Amino acid sequence: MTPAHMRHLWSLVEACNPPKLLQLSDNDLSNWLVVKVTETQPLNRGEVDSLSHYVQAKLPLIRDMAQARMTGF
Repeated sequence: MTPAHMRHLWSLVEACNPPKLLQLSDNDLSNWLVVKVTETQPLNRGEVDSLSHYVQAKLPLIRDMAQARMTGF
């Protein structure tokens, strides 16, 4: 996964409505984020797999960030 892919992923997380991030199941949230990244940046199968694993590992952080934005922290 390139730094550009990571920046795009995290800007998506920041731009997304926090309730949306919190209401999706882990699998749905991971899939949604991967699809959103690949809509604007074509990735090969290996890059998609890498991105998917990265997102899965960062789901607790993504949810914590969304929760903090909802509570104003």
